[in-house]
Amino acid sequence: MIDLHCHILPGIDDGARDFDEAVAMCRLAAQRGCEAMVATPHQFHAHWANDEPAVLERLLARLQERVGPQPRLYLGAEIRVYTGLLEELERWPASSALPLAGSRYLLVEFDRRGYGPEPRELIHELVVAGWQPIIAHPEHYPWLMENLDLVEELMARGALCQITGMSLAGGFGRNAQLACRELVDRGWVHFVASDAHGVSSRPPGLAEAYRLLAAGWGEATARALTHGNAECVLANRPVPNPVAA
Repeated sequence: MIDLHCHILPGIDDGARDFDEAVAMCRLAAQRGCEAMVATPHQFHAHWANDEPAVLERLLARLQERVGPQPRLYLGAEIRVYTGLLEELERWPASSALPLAGSRYLLVEFDRRGYGPEPRELIHELVVAGWQPIIAHPEHYPWLMENLDLVEELMARGALCQITGMSLAGGFGRNAQLACRELVDRGWVHFVASDAHGVSSRPPGLAEAYRLLAAGWGEATARALTHGNAECVLANRPVPNPVAA
């Protein structure tokens, strides 16, 4: 399995506190079936700018050295949507924004209260500019999950969706769990990731998510959402439509 969203870089956001915890998170993920992980520190967040890619690259290299060859680690970011994002991306690769594993895929995080750029316009402009936006954990945005027509429109404009394994398992409450199930039922989920932040409270690993997907929607869907589609991201290839439930 491949985890596209996890906060394993130490001491830079609300994820791993230090290298010991970061190493423990990576090893736990490997024990739970992850062959690769994309480190996705918060970027352009009010509390964590993380706008120096060279610093993040050095941290990732040190972490990979301490962890060993498994799991393979890649660099990306969970990019907070803000009014200047499109202008920032116009400077890429000189931009500080980090796509996933050097690809054209961007993991974007909306404000949970619905503040910020109009989502339809943002997704459209990102796609026109040649980026492939992935909406991080839509189940946590009440303004989005209360308007499934908007979700469908964002999909039609080119957005992909990543839900969190812990949400699917009920770890963030019944509403988030039901939202995840609805999204999977509709074929609107392309990735399941851990969004891990630590060893205990929000741990890494996708084994439980895989089990739930396989039991509820079949092995083919479980493989696509925890491995096959993410493999396309790492290779910078187009993601096929999710397997129909």
